[in-house]
Amino acid sequence: MTETAIPSPSPTTEIPDGRYANDDLSPVPESQRTWTTYNFVALWIGMAHCIPSWTLASGLVALGMDWKQAVLTIALANTIVLLPMLLTGHAGPKYGIPFPVLARASFGIRGANLPAMIRAAVACAWFGIQTWIGGQGVFVLLGKIFGGWADASKVGGYPWTLWLCFVIFWAIELAIIYRGMDTLRRFENWAAPFVLVGALVLLIWIANKAGGFGTLLDEPSKLGWGSDFYKVFFPGLMGMIGFWSTLSLNIPDFTRFGRGQRAQIWGQTLGLPTTMTLFALMSVLVTSGSEKVYGVAIWDPVALASKTDNTFGLLFALITVFVATISVNIAANIVSPAYDLANLAPKLINFRTGALIAGVIGVLIMPWKLISSPQLYIFTWLGVVGGLLGTVAGILIADYWIIRRTRLHLADLYTPSGRYWYTGGWNWRALVSFAVGAVLAVGGSYSTLDAKGSKAGPFPVDGLIPFLKPLADYGWAIGLGSSLVLYAALMAGSRATERG
Repeated sequence: MTETAIPSPSPTTEIPDGRYANDDLSPVPESQRTWTTYNFVALWIGMAHCIPSWTLASGLVALGMDWKQAVLTIALANTIVLLPMLLTGHAGPKYGIPFPVLARASFGIRGANLPAMIRAAVACAWFGIQTWIGGQGVFVLLGKIFGGWADASKVGGYPWTLWLCFVIFWAIELAIIYRGMDTLRRFENWAAPFVLVGALVLLIWIANKAGGFGTLLDEPSKLGWGSDFYKVFFPGLMGMIGFWSTLSLNIPDFTRFGRGQRAQIWGQTLGLPTTMTLFALMSVLVTSGSEKVYGVAIWDPVALASKTDNTFGLLFALITVFVATISVNIAANIVSPAYDLANLAPKLINFRTGALIAGVIGVLIMPWKLISSPQLYIFTWLGVVGGLLGTVAGILIADYWIIRRTRLHLADLYTPSGRYWYTGGWNWRALVSFAVGAVLAVGGSYSTLDAKGSKAGPFPVDGLIPFLKPLADYGWAIGLGSSLVLYAALMAGSRATERG
């Protein structure tokens, strides 16, 4: 494929050529907003069909839910998170701007670096997690084909062959995104149906071996439908929302290439909740079959695929894991920090440089430590991330929809003397709203205990702020709601020139 540059601003768009603008941050001209409904559907299919999505249901089942409760929780979470996704995504097709530039309207031209860096940090961590998982998948399947990989000498507690798979996987991801957003669009277009076919093949294969889907679908919940269920349901729901709360902020990074509002609205509505729910159901059905065939429930699709002795089947599984993980990781976890880091220093960092920096950070955070247990993964990691990002989403939605009624002045988003400069480039109202929302959302977060009674997270068991502990299970909703209301109230009394 030929290299495609990131679209540059239209000559008719009067964007000042100052320190807060570059080709990657400037509005995409209408002639280059070409993504259709299918492109957005394919984007979501490509992002949702990945190993962490597959194992979300398993994490909830491991915490005591039955398959119906797990699938219901995931379906509800993705329907809820779709709403802020559509609201923040509206600015993309209308103005052609990415997330960090949209955030300038509420946080200020300099202040936008705060939510951008928070989003970038989360994305870098997710990039590392997904790359590690993808590298593990390649390691397992190649080891099955060639044998002896797991017995290689160890470096840092892992076989050097696993580190090699991790590094190769990492390099290929960065090579793809370095070619630009149009290359990503083309990759997602064919990756989405390919991964879907791969999942269906896995389902048909295990069903054929099992002669049915076993007894897992009849397995009763360990929690029932009473108070014990809701103790897991609400933090689990917030964790599932937290899984895609990252994209609810930076979805303008993609919708800015959309042909119109209809394309992004229908594309996301058809792509996100339906795909995630179907994928969760498929994971349960496949696992049900694995329990009947092998006597144990195998939730990891890589571990299940490695059970076959058919070389072609192993190669197909290897390619599917490869494509599935790359498609989600590039779109969800590299595009955002690339733009966010470019926003930090537009004249020094462009999209491609930002992508490379994000890739390096994703390795340095040691992602293998973040997914060591379902409690740490769902409650601590996803829950806290969801709470913080929900707080930012509340401010963006309040500013764009309530305060400005979707009207933005493009030139001022790039101009120090414009209406979005506030005080020294910072809007104190957004900072106060974020601080209050973040404290309410995650201040009471607490560490759950693992099976051995040890803490499964960085917080004290009783929470950082104990009296806020009752709010911890609803972090995303608390953060979004409180920051939205407070920001709207503070901005309602500001000067008209600051509100646009």
